[in-house]
Amino acid sequence: MLRFVVGAEDLLRTRFALSPVFDLLNLIRALAGPHPRGIPEAWLSRLRSGFRTLRDDPALEAILALHTEQSGATFICPPPRRLGQTIGEDLAALRAAPAGGVREELDFYLGHRMPESARAFLTSADMLDRIAVFLEAAWAVLLAGDWPRLRLLCERDVVHRSADLGRAGWAAALAGLHPKVRWRDGGIDLVGRSGPVTDLGGAGLLLVPSVFIWPEYAVFPDEPWPKAIVYPARGVATLLEHGPPQAPEHLAALIGRSRALILAMLADPASTSHLSRALGMAVGAVGDHLAVLHRSGLVERARSGRSVLYRRTPLGDELTTPRTPASR
Repeated sequence: MLRFVVGAEDLLRTRFALSPVFDLLNLIRALAGPHPRGIPEAWLSRLRSGFRTLRDDPALEAILALHTEQSGATFICPPPRRLGQTIGEDLAALRAAPAGGVREELDFYLGHRMPESARAFLTSADMLDRIAVFLEAAWAVLLAGDWPRLRLLCERDVVHRSADLGRAGWAAALAGLHPKVRWRDGGIDLVGRSGPVTDLGGAGLLLVPSVFIWPEYAVFPDEPWPKAIVYPARGVATLLEHGPPQAPEHLAALIGRSRALILAMLADPASTSHLSRALGMAVGAVGDHLAVLHRSGLVERARSGRSVLYRRTPLGDELTTPRTPASR
């Protein structure tokens, strides 16, 4: 079992980031099959026609060859730097991957069985650029439309866990992260992962919420990544199974569809900019709707760092729940 030993300095230096390319790669593997990797068929079936347009690209076969049940090549999934990481930043880092590190990883995967066409692709001089071009096209077809609300889900997870980390430390922040990630005796046990006991040495931990890792989790214990855990964002199971929140019809008739949709999305805290990106609405319009909802007592607000976060009040919760007519 792999174990991270942490100290007081690690708590201060632990940070969160998003990895759009990590989720894209997991989605691609699920669509390529045969294992859906925890993603419901209803979600995959919506994307299959778009995925068929990518099937004949030789980069797809090569990407699939760079992954086994135990590991995946890190040069196609560079470590994210910030919470607002974009797919463009990921692909720029992929194109700039150090040649020595790429060669070392390629030697490992080329030592496994793979189709000769994938082997030829991976040994071509322009391999990195061709993979980046393919992933850019795959992003546009498979994930760009959904990413604003998926990003909102991940950002809300970060708000929740960073508050727990600052208020109550590791045990609180790791609670519910994943059943196989456990806090014990001054360290983090990573069940089902093999490796030595590793001291973070004051460098902290990188925590990356993800949508398409669900229901598993991933660990990056080696360079070029910092020590990192990728885990399912809170609420991801509900999102994948049931889709995004919808404006309740009874509430839309009362307060308007936009305000009803915003209220439906505020079961967990979110900022004006979070909601704006997720809904594709202007920040000013979202702010105006939130002001009305706040004056009406349906949402409350609190400052978290530089952001103001909104969430539903008990009255807002009650209004978003449809009532069944009382029987006579």
